[in-house]
Amino acid sequence: MANRIVIDPITRIEGHLRIEAEIENGKVVNAYSSSTMIRGMEKIVEGRDPRDVWAFVQRTCGVCTTVHAIASVRSVEDALGIVIPPNAEIARNLLTTAHAIQDHVVHFYHLHALDWVDVTKVLSADPKATSELAQSISKWHKSSPGYFSDVKKRIKKFVESGQLGIFANGYWGHSAMKLPPEVNLLAVAHYLEALEWQKEIVKVHTILGGKNPHPHFLVGGMASAINLDDAGGLNTERLAYVGKLLKDAHKFVNEVYIPDLLAIASFYKDWGAIGNNKFNNYLSFGDLPTDNYRNPSSFKWPQGVILDGDLSKVHPVDLTKTDEIKEFINKSWYNYAGGKTKGLHPWEGETDINYTGPKPPFTELDVNKEYSFLKTPRWQGKPMEVGPLSRMLIGYAKGIPEYKEIVDFALKTLDVPVSALLSTLGRTAARGLESKLLADWSLEFYDKLISNIKNGDTRMASTEKWDPATWEKTSKGVGYMEAPRGGLAHWIVIKDGKTANYQMVVPTTWNASPRDPEGQMSAYESSLIGTPIADPENPLEILRTIHSFDPCLACAVHLYDEHGKNISQIQTGGVCGI
Repeated sequence: MANRIVIDPITRIEGHLRIEAEIENGKVVNAYSSSTMIRGMEKIVEGRDPRDVWAFVQRTCGVCTTVHAIASVRSVEDALGIVIPPNAEIARNLLTTAHAIQDHVVHFYHLHALDWVDVTKVLSADPKATSELAQSISKWHKSSPGYFSDVKKRIKKFVESGQLGIFANGYWGHSAMKLPPEVNLLAVAHYLEALEWQKEIVKVHTILGGKNPHPHFLVGGMASAINLDDAGGLNTERLAYVGKLLKDAHKFVNEVYIPDLLAIASFYKDWGAIGNNKFNNYLSFGDLPTDNYRNPSSFKWPQGVILDGDLSKVHPVDLTKTDEIKEFINKSWYNYAGGKTKGLHPWEGETDINYTGPKPPFTELDVNKEYSFLKTPRWQGKPMEVGPLSRMLIGYAKGIPEYKEIVDFALKTLDVPVSALLSTLGRTAARGLESKLLADWSLEFYDKLISNIKNGDTRMASTEKWDPATWEKTSKGVGYMEAPRGGLAHWIVIKDGKTANYQMVVPTTWNASPRDPEGQMSAYESSLIGTPIADPENPLEILRTIHSFDPCLACAVHLYDEHGKNISQIQTGGVCGI
């Protein structure tokens, strides 16, 4: 008989996630993913000026603010037929790449690494041997025996004090931990370095977008004006600083992140056969235009769908087709006017919350009924995985040289087959490999921006169709992009100059949603099936696979009755949706 275990809350993620798994003969035989936090941002923007919506919906998330804002302004630009200047497109690309690099580094070191790294084993590491290891895999300047000795002393003080601080509550000593002490010391040292580095790269957002989090955007382009001689604009000094920050990021990714990723992965190659989503469908909306957002063939992140793991064919994607993407609510705490089993395209989408689920504390979810606040999106009726792995697979399947080169390099270095990509290991590796590409692309975009400015083009915004009097009575648009965690799209319907309907389908909705009317699992649930569990009381293996998706759900909920009385408030340090 299967034994059901509950992990709630899943930690080292953004927001609130509950996983229930049934264990039989040491393996997961069934799994359920539940988002226990409500969203509802779509209702907040109804009736508002569509040019203002980005400022509201970027508050959906406290970390991925940039991507929600870009998807939003693109949806309005699509509805109104606005084409933005080339410099604005490049600036958005730079904000996207800087955000994704920072997000991937933070995920690897601060959210996911402690699933593989045993901090307590640092105490038995030899700093000299760690130094030799570090210098054999990278030319990073912080690699002396004295440096690693100092890090070891810092950790020793934590342990001797009885308080591990930021390293508290890990699965230390678990039988699934395989790293030698020296690799543990290397990883912990770079964990601490990454904490310092990650606060630097976001300065790109403060320069190009005015602040971070929640940079400023504009329907029609960017709110930041280029003026090389004005202290209040994007002047020569600030643009040069952006270049420095991007070069520093390039160095950190290539000399710290990638070597660490490959070093750690070499001890966990068995995870190249664990965590596959079973349906092997992968979706990317595409992003990072080198020409124009309306020309997907120019995207650095390619568009497409892979079905059944067949890398010989990439299927096209068209988000304007109303039969292509639909959201279902048969297992979600929502209502549709047409019933619980009918799927709706986002342009016809509804956000009618009908919570009839259990009230905490509760023992187990009733999975025969609704069990999540996530809707269940499907592409042509099929479940999809989105994220860095999907993007890397689609680029690889399309034969794009830079994708082929870096993926083949990783496969050869680790001595694993292509099939190992479709796994927890592959998902984790894809983030790092993508970061290397992003670091290269960010420098390309920066050079192009500087070249445009030198050639006299300083335009950052278009006033085309800014006057609502020029708009059609009714219009609709979709704004899509690739967020760090996968394909993100916002759909808008504009009527009489106001937002009549607004729907967001975010990456975690694709990956973490409950079963659809056909009983098909989404990626979180499916990828856990078959996972070996050494100790059900300490289910580290489940966290490894779930963390490989970099979950991001709701961060805060405020519930009011019809009189405006606050009846419930839940807050965490997390953020939602991406």
